[in-house]
Amino acid sequence: MVRKAVFEDFSRICDIYAHARAFMVQIGNETQWGDSYPPEEMLREDIRQGRLYVVEEDGVVHGVFAFLLGEDPTYQVIEDGAWRSGAPYGTIHRAAGDGQVRGLFGQMVDFCWKEIPHLRVDTHEKNAVMRHLAEKYGFQPCGIIYTDDGTPRIAFERL
Repeated sequence: MVRKAVFEDFSRICDIYAHARAFMVQIGNETQWGDSYPPEEMLREDIRQGRLYVVEEDGVVHGVFAFLLGEDPTYQVIEDGAWRSGAPYGTIHRAAGDGQVRGLFGQMVDFCWKEIPHLRVDTHEKNAVMRHLAEKYGFQPCGIIYTDDGTPRIAFERL
């Protein structure tokens, strides 16, 4: 079940992101999130703004993601390709799981798709797991975007 995160989930959310960062290091993607992304203040603000969600199963939170509707500033410029549609879209950011439940990203995508049937996501080139999941759930690679700190990401879109 996907629901909006609440402050009572905060400790569990931080644990999930810590697990995800450690997993990224294990798979050779040590630079995408480093040792402190996403910062706690960003997560608190996401909860305040109602854009952080959790995936819960049997009363236990196993996954977390941000879902933003509307223009994403980092998606305004895309290189080595193009967006397939300029229609309004939602963006899935900071998707992470605790490694205990399979299919979390699919649940995230299904939830977001019900809100708006035009989604975008991006990931680091070294994040083979996320690249695989994006394509598995119907996203197509569209080009390269740059995050706020200037690092490149492979951008995907699902229509």
